[in-house]
Amino acid sequence: MKDQSILIIGGGIGGLTAAIALRAAGHRVTVIERDPTWSVYGVGIIQQGNVIRAMTDLGVIDDYLAAGVGFDKVAVHAPNGMLVAQVPSPRLVERYPANLGISRKALHAVLGSRTKAAGADVRLGVSVTSLDDDGAGVNVTFANGSSERFDIVIGADGLYSETRKHLLPDAPEPEFTGQAVWRYNVPRPEGLDALHVYNGRIGAGLVPISESLMYVYVTTPEPGNPRYPREGLAAAMRAKLDGHAPDIRALADSIVDDDSVVYRPLETILVIGPWHKGRVVLLGDAVHATTPHLGQGAGMAIEDSLVLADEIGRHDTPEAAFTAYHDRRYDRCQYIVDASLAICRGQLGFGPPVDNAVATAEMFKRTAQPI
Repeated sequence: MKDQSILIIGGGIGGLTAAIALRAAGHRVTVIERDPTWSVYGVGIIQQGNVIRAMTDLGVIDDYLAAGVGFDKVAVHAPNGMLVAQVPSPRLVERYPANLGISRKALHAVLGSRTKAAGADVRLGVSVTSLDDDGAGVNVTFANGSSERFDIVIGADGLYSETRKHLLPDAPEPEFTGQAVWRYNVPRPEGLDALHVYNGRIGAGLVPISESLMYVYVTTPEPGNPRYPREGLAAAMRAKLDGHAPDIRALADSIVDDDSVVYRPLETILVIGPWHKGRVVLLGDAVHATTPHLGQGAGMAIEDSLVLADEIGRHDTPEAAFTAYHDRRYDRCQYIVDASLAICRGQLGFGPPVDNAVATAEMFKRTAQPI
């Protein structure tokens, strides 16, 4: 299919990389984002070699690398802080690092500016109230009462996707795992040049994201999925570090600002069966949200975007393109969801403990394969 009019619902990582890839292929692209401020929370994200490769394919690699900090290994620690393994990360693109730590705001800025520069129409504070697929196109009604017709609609609207609810009303709801993650930006010490992972029932990690910053994450059991009030959130996170490895415990005094703590219950979903219906298709967290234990949630969405754009260009009908896209993506995304959840369940005592070094090495091996 050539020169398609495509609506992307969701202006996050998956939606923006889809827009960049589809504009490069010559399609007319509109991106809508319901948040009028187009904001993202201010901690960091881990991006591995498969994402470096994908960003190279998207043509944004130089801006992307300049916005973060590269590293080539993962250091795995026992619960007491002792270093037990250093897992080398494969460099999938010559001359570029194996991994990148980057702040979410910086990543959003790179992808957002490139989306606009590519000629996509970006509309903020816009949401959809109805999708009417008549087989030849999709009539979309927006919340302001206006309507527009598109050849294809892509739902990239995240874990609680309204597009998924419309498209696949019988799909499962996201499931809480019993665990949550706390994140906070702190000063990066000199010499911290790897992702540091700490095993244990309360897992933790240190991720460099700039010359001066890293973020600390802590995964904790949260029975009953409690909601913590914003006031006192920093104190609550500090309390979670009690009894942890010395390197993690030492950061407690830096965690002081309630508004800078990012707390997220960990939820997953994997849609079994087609990820499309007619001319509407889903990608990213809308169909395969994972826990962050292997650092591949955003990576899977970015790969989805490249594969979907590729398959739209290869086929004459949306049905053929979307089926081929699903067939290329399902096994890889299922592996990430299942392997990440296995680490989570092992930490909670709901399954056998998982050796992080072994799991990380296997993930690098799997994601090094072509998409």
